[in-house]
Amino acid sequence: MSELKHVPVMLRETLKGLCVKSGGLYFDGTLGGGGHSYEILKESAPDGRLIATDLDSYAIERASERLKEFEGRFTLVKSNFKDFGEIKDRLAPDGFDGILLDLGVSSFQLDDRSRGFSYLADDELLDMRMSRDNPLTAVTVLNEYPEKELKRIFAEYGEEKFADRIAKKVAEERKKTKIERVGQLNAIIDESIPRKFKKDGHPSRRVFQALRIEVNGELDGLFETVTQMARGLKKGGRIAVITFHSLEDRIVKRAFKELETDCICDKSLPVCVCGRKKEIEIITAHPITAGEEERQTNSRAKSAKLRIAEKV
Repeated sequence: MSELKHVPVMLRETLKGLCVKSGGLYFDGTLGGGGHSYEILKESAPDGRLIATDLDSYAIERASERLKEFEGRFTLVKSNFKDFGEIKDRLAPDGFDGILLDLGVSSFQLDDRSRGFSYLADDELLDMRMSRDNPLTAVTVLNEYPEKELKRIFAEYGEEKFADRIAKKVAEERKKTKIERVGQLNAIIDESIPRKFKKDGHPSRRVFQALRIEVNGELDGLFETVTQMARGLKKGGRIAVITFHSLEDRIVKRAFKELETDCICDKSLPVCVCGRKKEIEIITAHPITAGEEERQTNSRAKSAKLRIAEKV
């Protein structure tokens, strides 16, 4: 098995926020390279347990090897973390002491140029699937989606100000030849964005983010899943969510805010009739960001935000 780099983001901050303890039961919904899972198992020794999910068969295989010293204390499930309700009912009916979501693409997937996630690998196929079982690829999106839909995806998921120009150029170029390679898309994007607007990072960054989100349905059901996870905690248990772009962060922030909201009745009423009860306490009034040293050594940490809440 080839060794690919995996650097968990804000590791110490996350473990501190989760209050990992011996004997606790934890859920890592985004196993990836197993970096966070490894430290959770280490800090919850000798009898803490972990259930972790990932859609990627390679991630499951790789993490199984990395975690083998904790054999008997962890269960890895090839599944989407959005299937949390079924997994909890089957494996943890009494709830969890801590839940972690590290959203986005894991570093070892980004480093595997054959996956097509990186805009730095010109010759690679535009795949972008987190699970090989997913029939939808970025090639399909680019070559079969209507121009209007491409514009929406680039604007909504990538927050790309030149979404209309890029979508139009994609539609023009795919009439000449199928768009399949990273380099082809990079060239289209480069031609579509005026020179003076290419100073803020790589010009392809936002479009690649948008395609990845579309291919993997990353935002679909995220609000409902975060809500369900918070409710799946034991009293005093904590949920920690790491996001990497504003779309995810806004969804997590909104879910936490709604769960923290108590009675919404008109204050003039003598008693509560809405029946709404506060379910969590938000621990992070503002999201935690990585320190300067980590931001310098791990590029993924630059855009990361960590939010933490506790079940009441």
